[in-house]
Amino acid sequence: MGRKARTKQGAPAPITDADIARLRKGGAAKGGKKSSSAKPSASTPIKAKLPVKTKKRVRAVDVVDDDSDAEEALEQGDWSDEEELPVPKAKKAKVEKKKAEKKGKKAASPEIERGEARELVFSDSEEEIDANGEESMPAGQHAFDLDMAPSEEEDEMMDDDFGFPSEDDEMEDDEVDSAFASDDEEGDVAMKEEGSDDEDDNDGIQTNLEDDLDDEGYTLPAVDGVEEEHEHGVSLRDVDNRMRWLVKVCTAAKDEGLKGVPGKSRSDHLVQLEHDIATYFGYNHFLVAKLMKLFTADEALAFFESNETPRPVTIRANTLRTRRRDLAQALINRGVNLEPIGKWSKVGLQVFESPVPIGATPEYLAGHYMLQAASSFLPVIALAPQPGERVLDMASAPGGKTTYISALLQNTGLVFANDSNKARTKSLTANVHRMGCKNVVVCNYDAREFPRVLGGFDRVLLDAPCSGTGVISKDQSVKVNKSERDFQLLAHLQKQLILCALDSVNASSPTGGYVVYSTCSVTVDEDESVVDYALRKRPHCKLVETGLEFGVPGFTSFEGKHFHPSLSMTRRYYPHKHNMDGFYVAKFKVGKRAKKTQEAEEAAASGVKEEGDEANTSAFNVAEDEAYIAESKRKHLLKTKGIKLKKSEGESASASPAKPAPKPAKGKKVTEARRKK
Repeated sequence: MGRKARTKQGAPAPITDADIARLRKGGAAKGGKKSSSAKPSASTPIKAKLPVKTKKRVRAVDVVDDDSDAEEALEQGDWSDEEELPVPKAKKAKVEKKKAEKKGKKAASPEIERGEARELVFSDSEEEIDANGEESMPAGQHAFDLDMAPSEEEDEMMDDDFGFPSEDDEMEDDEVDSAFASDDEEGDVAMKEEGSDDEDDNDGIQTNLEDDLDDEGYTLPAVDGVEEEHEHGVSLRDVDNRMRWLVKVCTAAKDEGLKGVPGKSRSDHLVQLEHDIATYFGYNHFLVAKLMKLFTADEALAFFESNETPRPVTIRANTLRTRRRDLAQALINRGVNLEPIGKWSKVGLQVFESPVPIGATPEYLAGHYMLQAASSFLPVIALAPQPGERVLDMASAPGGKTTYISALLQNTGLVFANDSNKARTKSLTANVHRMGCKNVVVCNYDAREFPRVLGGFDRVLLDAPCSGTGVISKDQSVKVNKSERDFQLLAHLQKQLILCALDSVNASSPTGGYVVYSTCSVTVDEDESVVDYALRKRPHCKLVETGLEFGVPGFTSFEGKHFHPSLSMTRRYYPHKHNMDGFYVAKFKVGKRAKKTQEAEEAAASGVKEEGDEANTSAFNVAEDEAYIAESKRKHLLKTKGIKLKKSEGESASASPAKPAPKPAKGKKVTEARRKK
């Protein structure tokens, strides 16, 4: 029988008179024996034993007859109304606590059986009371009363004990500082009162940095022969600080009293500066040394820093389809933030921000503008083509300068857009069609062949291929992939191209006869050296003003090399000065080739050797020359009439020496030897 069947309680049975009498006698109850006459079902009481102690219960006797139904005895019984469900001790204690808290009384802790192990009793209240009835604090804590604040006297005593400055001491320090304050600091104080606290804080931070740079003890590991610092994990912040300190040392005047590393010269500091720039910005040492020669120390650092930031986005309005004002208004309506590029250009716009891709607007697809760098405007402005002229663009892809020339010609005249790379002519053709240029002829020739292919142009534009040292912000690979050999090959190619460009111009053109040479490089090898070479090789050409309102004049001497004085009319552009890509522009005027002067002819006839003329090594006899000239004319006339002249024996002997007998062939020698045998 299961546990539930054993513990179930049936309905109480009525007590008979015989049971009452038996109970009174007590015999049957004490003996615990069953009477044989009594029925087992009526006289056998069954006590229900519960596993859990409960409250007072009503005892009942379940009398079961032998003939009674077994299923009724196995049915689960129900608790009476006075009975309660068994509850565990722990749960009962928690219930009693909650009831006591609701009534505002302290909950009584449940009874705990005491044994060998002592059980800890935790109370819900934060206060703990010891045996004496006083509040006890945990070990390690002091009995401070947090509700009571210290008095002013106690506060002063604590300040004196712990060494904190008082307000009087602070006032005295301020008075001492103000006594040594300069006029500038007093002005800063006045500005603070006006509400410019942030600016003064920034000024103070900058001043502290400068003082740190002055007082910092730097070394020159590159000069001392120490291995590369980046291999040892030097931080770029330390390199940056030392780099700026070196710039201050190299540019400081003697009166300032700023000294570098003791025992090191200025050239040693410059060598270390080159190494730090190469390490910090990621250049190879050769290119850094080459570019450092163009600038002073502080300007060189500004140049390298400007190459790390991209140039502003600029566009050129296509005057063949729209006006700049209308284009600007249309783009502003699309949410584009822009403004005119400057007073030097009438078609340029600078874009600051745009919610739409600036290269995919309907205006761009319609050919109203061209995405073009501001530096690419300069050579076309210097060329200044006039309507009706024949113009050659020797290296024209992707077509920014070509379409600008076509717009200045107002679709008149003829523009030959040449590029040696056939793959690049696809983008060139697409831009020509999109911009609506109808006077452009696209061709694919090597530019060095152009004087033989076609010539007689009024103006020629040569944007020569270069190293790209002026557009490092667009192509970061230039920092590491250029060597001395690359500059030599490029300079040689540029010298060939500029001579071909000068030879392709019609010197007798009434309106033209100009050549513009430009590169996107800032090195002297590709700029001034090439222009000076062209002036020496083509003395009938000369430099003229470019017509550009701004720019740095070109070098007339560099590292001991002296160029033509007219090179000062060329223009240089730098990213850190003009906020555009590095560029170089030179403009030539091609004149007619000069004939020999009368004095030179007389000197040649008299046999006088000119100074520096190494070709005239001997004098000529005019009488003998006239006899030879007359004889040659007579022979020429006879040949034209078909008369063959017989040479005299003396002439034939002197003119043609006796020829040796022809040698027999090898095969014939073999046959003759066999026949003799």
